Amino acid sequence: MVIFKLKQDLQRYLQNQSSSGRMTGFVPTMGALHRGHQSLIEKAKSDGLLVVCSIFVNPTQFNDPSDYEAYPVSSEKDIALLIESGCDVVFMPTVEEMYPNGFHNGFSLEFGYLDSILEGAKRPGHFKGVGQIVSRLLELVKPQFLYLGQKDYQQCMVIRELLKQSGKQDKIQLVICPTVREADGLAKSSRNIRLTEPQRALAGTIYQCLVSIQTKQRGGDFKIVQKECMELLEKKGFEPEYVALADASNLNLLENFQPENQMVALIAAKIGDVRLIDNLILQPLN
Repeated sequence: MVIFKLKQDLQRYLQNQSSSGRMTGFVPTMGALHRGHQSLIEKAKSDGLLVVCSIFVNPTQFNDPSDYEAYPVSSEKDIALLIESGCDVVFMPTVEEMYPNGFHNGFSLEFGYLDSILEGAKRPGHFKGVGQIVSRLLELVKPQFLYLGQKDYQQCMVIRELLKQSGKQDKIQLVICPTVREADGLAKSSRNIRLTEPQRALAGTIYQCLVSIQTKQRGGDFKIVQKECMELLEKKGFEPEYVALADASNLNLLENFQPENQMVALIAAKIGDVRLIDNLILQPLN
């Protein structure tokens, strides 16, 4: 595995690889890697690609500076996990390397509806920051395949829109991989390590709520199960931010179940000072 910290060194290496006919799969991350990230790398590797992973805690996607400061950094552990996963190339730039002319120089992307609901509403500016760094990384890596995890479903939709707006949708195939979970259903997340032991014992409640929504999609009333989930989360000590239902293809929010369509149930809730998000795809019922 090769590690790069400078853009020009990475580009030179990847140009040499490309000239030999190798296609590239790219996995962008912010580090604090876990089994979920590992699954993305293993999928790209099994697809026969040169696997490039970036590790960069992107300041422009944090609307809360304290959240940015608290984001876990575990570089040595991350590198060991990447080697174990079969990653070929790691890019670990500094903030100055990625933003040499400041955070907002010459960049504009508008995600419209996707930036105004759910995570967009709760974290103003977050997705513009995500779009900003992913756009820069794609220009550097120039992959043919981009691997993302379903846990950040809205972010996947935003990046799909980014590919469309930048004219890359025919050049880069977006591969969304299933969420990797703990035994109790809790989605693997870098934030999980910040949970206290009592909080961790309760964190699986979010997945229980998602499964409850899934079981009610045939003949149920979403408003009822939504209220039940909010109340259960509050009872367990969470501060629920939203329990939502949306069309899985475009994230248009739904008032009630549409069992004939693929939907997605989405939840965000805080427990203590840790904010957790999760979702579950609801397949159409025959």
